Amino acid sequence: MAISSAKLFGIAKSSESTAAASPSQTAATLTVSALRKVNYGRRVDYCCSCRFRGVFVNSTARNWTPTSAMVRDGGESVEDRPLVRDSTENSDNEQVADKPPKVQERDFSGTAYVPVYVMLPLGVINMDCELVDPDNLLNHLKILKSVNVDGVMVDCWWGIVERHSPQQYNWSGYKSLFQIVRDLELKLQVVTSFHKCGGNIGDDVHIPLPEWVTLIGQSNPDIFFTDREGRHNPECLSWGIDKERVLRGRTAVEVYFDYMRSFRVEFDEFFEDGVISEIEIGLGPCGELRYPSYPAKHGWKYPGIGEFQCYDRYFLRSLKKAAEMRGHSFWGRGPDNAGSYNSQPHETRFFCDGGDYDSYYGRFFLNWYSQVLVDHGDRILSLANLAFEGTCIAAKLSGIHWWYKTASHAAELTAGFYNPCNRDGYAPIAKMLKKHEAALNFTCVELRTLDQHEDFPEALADPEGLVWQVLNAAWDVSIPVASENALPCYDREGYNKILENAKPLNDPDGRHLSAFTYLRLSPVLMENHNFMEFERFVKRMHGEAISDPPSFSEMYQVSADEFRVGAKKEETRHASKLTWLLVLLPLTKRD
Repeated sequence: MAISSAKLFGIAKSSESTAAASPSQTAATLTVSALRKVNYGRRVDYCCSCRFRGVFVNSTARNWTPTSAMVRDGGESVEDRPLVRDSTENSDNEQVADKPPKVQERDFSGTAYVPVYVMLPLGVINMDCELVDPDNLLNHLKILKSVNVDGVMVDCWWGIVERHSPQQYNWSGYKSLFQIVRDLELKLQVVTSFHKCGGNIGDDVHIPLPEWVTLIGQSNPDIFFTDREGRHNPECLSWGIDKERVLRGRTAVEVYFDYMRSFRVEFDEFFEDGVISEIEIGLGPCGELRYPSYPAKHGWKYPGIGEFQCYDRYFLRSLKKAAEMRGHSFWGRGPDNAGSYNSQPHETRFFCDGGDYDSYYGRFFLNWYSQVLVDHGDRILSLANLAFEGTCIAAKLSGIHWWYKTASHAAELTAGFYNPCNRDGYAPIAKMLKKHEAALNFTCVELRTLDQHEDFPEALADPEGLVWQVLNAAWDVSIPVASENALPCYDREGYNKILENAKPLNDPDGRHLSAFTYLRLSPVLMENHNFMEFERFVKRMHGEAISDPPSFSEMYQVSADEFRVGAKKEETRHASKLTWLLVLLPLTKRD
């Protein structure tokens, strides 16, 4: 039996009210019960009640598309509370509520201005240091400028600039790019990318280390990070050679400094004009200050704990020396019971509750391992301040959020963050950054703990708890904190999560992020519905008032993707319902 539109959507039969209804008003009458049926019982309306510095924050429904928990995140409970009652009537003539509750969205008008930057594509400069498709790039930058984006971030790849010979630098493509950015009156965040591009999540181009470095690595692979099985990782240079003259007479630290000094001289006019607002110093894999403990090329898969990366001869020499100075020379080795890349903490004697990570030897080893990380950052940032005197510098940390709700925090330990449940592993890093007045750039601010619990419950992840710990470690020593999203983000609830982290509610000190960098400029971002959401996000980050109506998912706790997929499944059962659902699709904000 066909169902009338009035009964399906709860619309009053008054011809006057129907004729006067605007599209948004018509959409507002769509019933929760009908939506529940379309989504085949999937729970899409809940309120996430999570602790955020003592404030309960509402979280809207999540997209149906599974979110990868990879990065590129202590442990309080999260409740799942339905906003409306489930309908118990299954007949086509069921009675439904006239209007579902509307999700309240925090008003950010009048809040602090947080600059928004957009990362440029990884391959915007090719291997010959030429600007790729400048006309298309110019058009995209003009569009970003039109919505008041503050600037862009670009990687200056070591493997491109010093590609063929030591101290022979080619900056030509970057000069062309920087001139375009300056002409549009945008700002630049520049990353000194001393790592390889390719093989990580989100990498769509291949940019190796300089050819002359690769040649050295063929005869001396210990210049690269090495795992317990002896596998070398050419993603970046081992910190063990920071002071070793193995790069044609130069140490790694000297190589980095010469590169930074050349950049500063070459682009002096852009520094003087203030076009370059910040230099982010590459300190490890993906430009982040961490060990390459979870390389996909060696078979790692989420949520594996990863492996320690201290088995090149230079690291082993340092570890042996530290053990001898401690008076226990037999400690001069890496753990032999820490599992493999895809192990879980409870499967190993080192990381399990009460495991060797908290033994005398374990504490010695982890102190040494994490101190090498801090010392590397200290050395490179001290030279960066010399090269870029007067310009803000920054260091990036990755959000290792999986296994955060275990005692050992195993994935963080293998990455070099000595952050078990009884120790703050980020305070020493923040203190080191403070020494150099460097900003901290942190990832994964868009991730929600509840999503991780639903998609990967075995990972015991807590990105929200991790973000809050790291931000407070930096704010406690009064250094600027910037951030970026770990994964592509196009939906409003992801943006809302970023906003909540950027401008914490009721913070007595009024603390907020110093900047946010969006990952990244792409054709998907430029799609109309995605870019409208992004423009709205930029306005809220800038503290501007917005007046647009709530999105479809905010009104009904359901994403447009869920709506379309559910509608397709209903086609064979309720053809008349499908007709009305398709009528409403153009009314959604994301279509």
